[in-house]
Amino acid sequence: MTDEQMDPQLLQHRLGHTFKDASLLQQALTHRSHSASHNERLEFLGDSILNCVVASLLFDRYDKIDEGDLSRLRANLVKQQSLYEIAQRLELSQFLRLGEGELKSGGFRRPSILADTLEALFGAIFLDAGFEAARDVIRALYLPVLDHVDPRTLGKDAKTLLQEFLQGKKIPLPQYNVIATHGAAHNQEFEIECLVPKLDIQVFGTGGSRRAGEQAAAKLALEAVQLALAKSPATARKPRARTAQLKLAGIATIQPDAPVESGDAAIRGNLAEATERAATRTSKNDLVDRAERAEKAEKTDKLDKGDKADKADKVADKPEKAEKAEGDKPAKPVKETRPASKQEGRHDAVAAEPISAAHAAKQSKTA
Repeated sequence: MTDEQMDPQLLQHRLGHTFKDASLLQQALTHRSHSASHNERLEFLGDSILNCVVASLLFDRYDKIDEGDLSRLRANLVKQQSLYEIAQRLELSQFLRLGEGELKSGGFRRPSILADTLEALFGAIFLDAGFEAARDVIRALYLPVLDHVDPRTLGKDAKTLLQEFLQGKKIPLPQYNVIATHGAAHNQEFEIECLVPKLDIQVFGTGGSRRAGEQAAAKLALEAVQLALAKSPATARKPRARTAQLKLAGIATIQPDAPVESGDAAIRGNLAEATERAATRTSKNDLVDRAERAEKAEKTDKLDKGDKADKADKVADKPEKAEKAEGDKPAKPVKETRPASKQEGRHDAVAAEPISAAHAAKQSKTA
């Protein structure tokens, strides 16, 4: 915990780098509570070098991961917790130079102080021997970490991992409920319930905040869900009833599919056989549907052709019926016409009779 207690040579051996300028090493190990010549500027430099080297490592190691996931991986590899774990491996707390106040308060165990000191050491190595020397030290410290990293999950919290896993299995999202709070107002502990109703899973987590409690519960729920799905046997999907399809095709009868077996092949582990049967069943259904559609189209064509022929016959029969109707009508009687001369003479005779009578009467009176 002080520079007199541990030999800096031991730390240099663990780092794999021997300093040419020992003052750089001493400054990198000095906290601002110890003296004015502290490590904060070296920390700033080492942070940038660390980001560059880790980015290069990820770029070379994961050639099929996109920029977003690479950034997520890098951010989680250079965060305080990751640096703190590496500092713990180096037992860096034994070499720190701290002020009296920090020593009494346990500053040598504080993650922030250990992480900052490690970054300061990277900056000091860069100033002492150049970028390649700093890169080699960082690579040696991070390669064991990368060997145990899952790029798909690193940097994702338990709630995110649980949600993505359930969505991938088409299972409804979990539900979180606050069950109880314990302790004083300034030091409360939250008990959180996490439910996955479809799988009948109920777990409980606790934390110093509601978010921490939810994360703890989500972690337990994810383990329970994976275990439950691993134990459940694979079951074949039930085929959909084809009644609606047959009605749409104009077929009144219901032709149910062949009954599906209970999945003996799947239970025995013969997934390939079950898959082949399902594919054969699907192809048969497709052939039946095509045949039905072709039959319906053929019937429709025949009906259309019959209607057209009937219309043509009706149009051809109309002129013949008109001619026949004209021939069946009786001939109109022709009025007889008398000669004009006879008719005129008759009229003159009729008109002359009253004139001659009047004349005769007048003559008799005169007489």
